[in-house]
Amino acid sequence: MSVAEKVKEIILKILDVKEDEVTPAATLIDDLQATSIDLVEIFTAFENTFDVEIDSKKGEKIVTVQDAIDMLNTAIAEKGA
Repeated sequence: MSVAEKVKEIILKILDVKEDEVTPAATLIDDLQATSIDLVEIFTAFENTFDVEIDSKKGEKIVTVQDAIDMLNTAIAEKGA
């Protein structure tokens, strides 16, 4: 399963949204209606699933689903380097 597929799966599990709403361009807060508590839960799930650490500076830059995918791909690559 790709990073993008896992990200989508995590978001669907935590947020009460339809699968077709979770697109790369969808914003977590405005489009998917994530609360700050939801975001903490999502980022924790990302950290546990991908065995990476998301610091607050990186977390603030995650606005869209694609931002999350890109950040996780970078973090995974850095961890493996």
